[in-house]
Amino acid sequence: MINNNICVWDALKNTDKPIILYGMGNGADKVLNEFEKRNIKCSGVMASDDFVRYQNFRGFTVKKMSDYEEEFSDFIVALCFASSLPDVMEHIRYVASQHTLLVPNVPVYGDEVIDDDFICKYKNDIKKAYSLLFDEKSKKVFENTLNFLYSGKLNYLFEIDSDKDEVFTDILKLTDNESYLDLGAYRGDTVDEFLSYVSDYEKIVAVEPNQKNHQKMVEHCEKLKNFTAVNAGISDKEGTMLVSKGGGRQSVVGDKKGIETLVTTVDKLLLTHTVFTYIKADIEGMEHSMLKACANALSKKPKLNIAAYHTNSDFFTLILKIYSLNPLYKIHLRKHPYIPCWDLNIYCV
Repeated sequence: MINNNICVWDALKNTDKPIILYGMGNGADKVLNEFEKRNIKCSGVMASDDFVRYQNFRGFTVKKMSDYEEEFSDFIVALCFASSLPDVMEHIRYVASQHTLLVPNVPVYGDEVIDDDFICKYKNDIKKAYSLLFDEKSKKVFENTLNFLYSGKLNYLFEIDSDKDEVFTDILKLTDNESYLDLGAYRGDTVDEFLSYVSDYEKIVAVEPNQKNHQKMVEHCEKLKNFTAVNAGISDKEGTMLVSKGGGRQSVVGDKKGIETLVTTVDKLLLTHTVFTYIKADIEGMEHSMLKACANALSKKPKLNIAAYHTNSDFFTLILKIYSLNPLYKIHLRKHPYIPCWDLNIYCV
């Protein structure tokens, strides 16, 4: 399933060209840490021109691409940040047209990267998950995702980008009688997404662990009928967890300075709300834990929309878990425009 590619980490380690990191946030930190483990040399850090103040990042002066073009005859760009903004993605394409650009994929959560050892470890799970996919497009998305994560080559991503309209129109086919469970509702944006595809609904239960985001969601959705907002995290058992105070989209779970927050399970919510016909989950790496305690909910075969990009194994291990809970599902995989391989989702009907 790997198309004669070289692992991105080996390609970077064996190159004779200077390697310039593009980005200076958490992703760049993780990439540099992996570079240190693998004895890969970094020759500099760059940012988009508007962000360059010649600041310091991990001992490097952050420069513009043009600065490095004056310094080196050629170099490899290692992309270290994520974006779905069209103008940012277009600029990344431009950079890739000027220099070799590779994406050393570090996961949003966890520290397992995809290399030859990873492929060997999970080869049977990868083959099994691939065989469970319902349609040829899903298999193409799966193949390209694996090749992108392994090789770091952006062309694999661009070949599989698709609009969400196709999912909601041709796969999920939401009706006006849905009972919607939104896990990781943020500030109400995915409630809005749901409402854009239905004229009516039975109920909406929106769950968000971050207090600031939860309050924004409550205010945003206050006029909706049959709407319940729950300030909680989702896992495999009830309890509490620490959630970061900041209101960013990626609320950090386990933040030692965070706020103690209620944790519940999907099956516990099911006891209160009777039935869910559509469940969406984008819960920052907690998807596996969530699935461990939703056997009753999935036995009723609700439509599923599950994020599959928070760890580098999510796109196949989550498929296997869903199948184990209900083998009657038709399982689809789709990737929506984002660099790198974020907004990769499993859709089940």
